[in-house]
Amino acid sequence: AALVYGFVSVAGTGWSSARTIAAFAVGLVLLEIFGLVEARAAAPITPLRLFADRNRAGAYAARLLLVAAMMGMFFFLTQFLRGVLGYSDLRTGFAFLPLTVAVFAASQLSSRVLVGRFGEKAVMITGVTLSTTGMLLLTHVGTHSGYLALLTPLVIFGTGNGLAFVPLTTVALERVSPQDAGAASGLVNVMQQVGGALGLSVLVTVFGTASASAAHRLGAHVPAADLAQQAFVAGARSAFWMAVAFLVGTWLLVVFAVRRAAPGGEDAARADSDLDREIAAVLAAEAD
Repeated sequence: AALVYGFVSVAGTGWSSARTIAAFAVGLVLLEIFGLVEARAAAPITPLRLFADRNRAGAYAARLLLVAAMMGMFFFLTQFLRGVLGYSDLRTGFAFLPLTVAVFAASQLSSRVLVGRFGEKAVMITGVTLSTTGMLLLTHVGTHSGYLALLTPLVIFGTGNGLAFVPLTTVALERVSPQDAGAASGLVNVMQQVGGALGLSVLVTVFGTASASAAHRLGAHVPAADLAQQAFVAGARSAFWMAVAFLVGTWLLVVFAVRRAAPGGEDAARADSDLDREIAAVLAAEAD
């Protein structure tokens, strides 16, 4: 909680403020204490052995960075739709509908067809590549960009996320013993929460620096009525570039940290059966 608070407070107080530094310091100390206690506990809440599996640790880290990029995109694109294009709250919500449809359709395709045919790693790489492409297209947004200029990046980004999230979840839960299933599932949610807080704090900091610099640079040359929009767009584009960096980090983790699944056969069938039992245990733990 202290680490998440530190990430969230960065947006308002900056990285060098006493509040932010104190929150991170307290969070790191508590995290160290938590690790020591969990390592010695007979029945730990978060078994550290979950991070010993290279695939699982890589999937956790990749999910964190992917969510970090996604949350920043939602935040700044919402502000763009409302502040630059003048959309109402309701119209802004509908503007994200194509992305939602793309995520849903791609996730269904990923789970029902693609993962079984091409393997988890190939689908993850394809998904993150598409997400990165969509975010790169958003870096070209300008004050004169209409909704149609955003539609293609939104659909590409949503398709990539939908493809990637399913195998990322599967890899995070593979080969988990039934007694660790609840903890493994909980860590998936933890990575999403921390990734969202981390992404938003970093991207807002980048946005603030870039928009202030643009306002100072353009102040004498741009009418006051247009200055706020141009400064915002400059900051948002810088934030989108930072989100691209998060996605590149996600891609590298998927490529180099996650191993390709073994070929089909008796071992693969046994692994699939084990995974089915693990997922059932996760669902039971979440229901409790």
